[in-house]
Amino acid sequence: MGFGFVEVGTVTPLGQAGNPKPRMFRIPEKNALINRLGFNNEGLDAFIANIKRSEFHSILRHEYAGKQSKTPQNRMILGLNIGKNAATPIERATDDYLIGLAGVYPYADYITVNISSPNTKNLRALQSDEALDGLLGALAQRRGELAQEHSAKKPIFLKIAPDLDEQQIKVIALTLQKHKIDGVIATNTTLSREAVQGLKHAEETGGLSGAPVLEASNAVIARLRAELGKNYPIIGVGGVLSGEDAQSKIKAGADLVQIYTGLIYKGPGLVSEVARALKR
Repeated sequence: MGFGFVEVGTVTPLGQAGNPKPRMFRIPEKNALINRLGFNNEGLDAFIANIKRSEFHSILRHEYAGKQSKTPQNRMILGLNIGKNAATPIERATDDYLIGLAGVYPYADYITVNISSPNTKNLRALQSDEALDGLLGALAQRRGELAQEHSAKKPIFLKIAPDLDEQQIKVIALTLQKHKIDGVIATNTTLSREAVQGLKHAEETGGLSGAPVLEASNAVIARLRAELGKNYPIIGVGGVLSGEDAQSKIKAGADLVQIYTGLIYKGPGLVSEVARALKR
């Protein structure tokens, strides 16, 4: 389809059903979605089993064994995204992230730490300064141990929300640098309904994605770039429904672009459109 990299998740240590259905709502007038999925997944063991059955794992296994000196043309980057179980108290959230980190570490090219979904109670509280400092410090320490164990240092990315003010972004940027976290993904879905007021499903609980998130996401990217400097990796996501939208992410300061909701409204042709636009 033309993708350069794939990120899979969010996975939690234990399988969970997610929030009650219905839990996903289209707002086609605005090329938007509201979801309150709640990290529905079959758990870490099933997740890893799926990866092991994939072509990704076959290629990675040969690389680890030193049997492959060149990267094949079909070798893409695989990101694995970890979160906490809904039943885990927020004060023990770090335990879940450490379990997830250790579980996915051998199979990931990079690991995403998702603390910005609005659909797991209190999860976004982990973006606050003290909680974030504790979480990233623990993850950095465990990553050091895993790097020695597997003879490979895997990058960690933090996924943040668009609903942050400048001071919050500044604290996050400082904390990322303090703990030598490798990159940041901006952004997750928004709680704002300003762009979809009065439309069917607009008041449903959950995170809003798609076109209405573009400007808010780009603003966070630009602020992060100002705080983090020119060489810090930023993945831009939120509201990409055209090649021009993807270009706006790069202009705001992103190095890479992800798409989600755009695939629903624009289909797989969006991938090649984005790739061509970024090449230009």
